[in-house]
Amino acid sequence: MAKRVVTKVGDVFCANIDGKYKRYLQYIVSDLTQLNSDVVRVFKEKYPIDAEPKLDEVVKGEVEFYAHCVVSGGVKRGLWEKVGKCADVGDVENIIFKDKRNYTREEQDDWYIWKINQDFMPVSIDNLERIYKNSYFGIVLTPETIYHKLKFGIYYGFAAKYE
Repeated sequence: MAKRVVTKVGDVFCANIDGKYKRYLQYIVSDLTQLNSDVVRVFKEKYPIDAEPKLDEVVKGEVEFYAHCVVSGGVKRGLWEKVGKCADVGDVENIIFKDKRNYTREEQDDWYIWKINQDFMPVSIDNLERIYKNSYFGIVLTPETIYHKLKFGIYYGFAAKYE
């Protein structure tokens, strides 16, 4: 039987992306608005596979994106491993996520946005593209989807269409 993986806010994870480089992500908060899912921040910098950067420096690095996922699932599937913990989780109050109300329709004016643990707010496509263009795709993604973006810089499949 597989061992239970326990993850906590502040945990830092490392993903080997190609045998030469690795990238880091951190579990920063649980979002009650989006199914009480884990929210991670993924850092932009790639490190050589044999580098041992200090985690307090890693978490000060530039964030490439934020995403909802099941962090322990990534550990269980061998996509990333826990390498430590850092109390600095950044500013979780001002991250804005976006999602579409109905993915089966081509209508584009059915978006909404939210901040972590706050209510959804409807938003027009014009405002989404103009004011909230730097918002992050807010559905709960599989660990494989997060890993794909870590490795290749884009989501794949369904998520790529709405990124």
